[in-house]
Amino acid sequence: MKKFTRILSTLLAVLMLLSVLTCFASAANNRTFTAAQEIYSYVRDGYNQGVQGPISITKGTLKSGFSSKTVYLVTLSGTELVLNQSTGVLTDLLSGFNLNNVYYANVVSIIKANVPKNANLILAGHSLGGMIAQQVAADSGIKSRYNVLNTVCFGSPLLAAGSREGTVRRLGDVSDPVPYLSGSLFNNTLWAILGLNREDGGYGIRGITAHNESYYRADLWGKYDVTGTKYGGAKLILDLNTRVFYQSPVIAW
Repeated sequence: MKKFTRILSTLLAVLMLLSVLTCFASAANNRTFTAAQEIYSYVRDGYNQGVQGPISITKGTLKSGFSSKTVYLVTLSGTELVLNQSTGVLTDLLSGFNLNNVYYANVVSIIKANVPKNANLILAGHSLGGMIAQQVAADSGIKSRYNVLNTVCFGSPLLAAGSREGTVRRLGDVSDPVPYLSGSLFNNTLWAILGLNREDGGYGIRGITAHNESYYRADLWGKYDVTGTKYGGAKLILDLNTRVFYQSPVIAW
């Protein structure tokens, strides 16, 4: 009986140790983001030649001042010519004129299928991904089901102004031409320009380089917080264990 008790005690001790180690490992995989360029780097993971997909969702906590909210960060990468992936030129054109497209439809379907109803959302995207993020923030089905807190766009044109939920921040290097390439320019030219938060990375005529490389730079975008707010103090703690990537096929989900 004593031998059995010792074995049982040993097993319980091992189970407790494993439980502690699991909790520790989980906690160690949390990552705190404090600035916009960190969010951009996270968005860039979606450029993976279709191996994982251009869309990802991660659960986390948004902290600003004394406020703390559970959120789901949805990241969307931009134009990428991948077979059977809806991130090509046709999608650029459709989204640029704020028209329905498969990438947009896929993102809405994926959010509804994988994020609990009434959850808080933060959307972040680069280039085409930022346009899709704005369309999602203006989607009636998303707005009725979720709380869209923030949309952060890197090098993205203006879309759906006036109908987007939450706060939208568009960040653009002065040498990046892409933020001005939108159908919204025909009816909202002034806001398309003045609504852009610009920084000068010194790229000059190297517009494509600015479009892809500027937003990594802490010297330019470190003054913007995770919501894209200049001199804001919000930070985002993400549980990387919860991050899931999703494909965006050319046929809608």
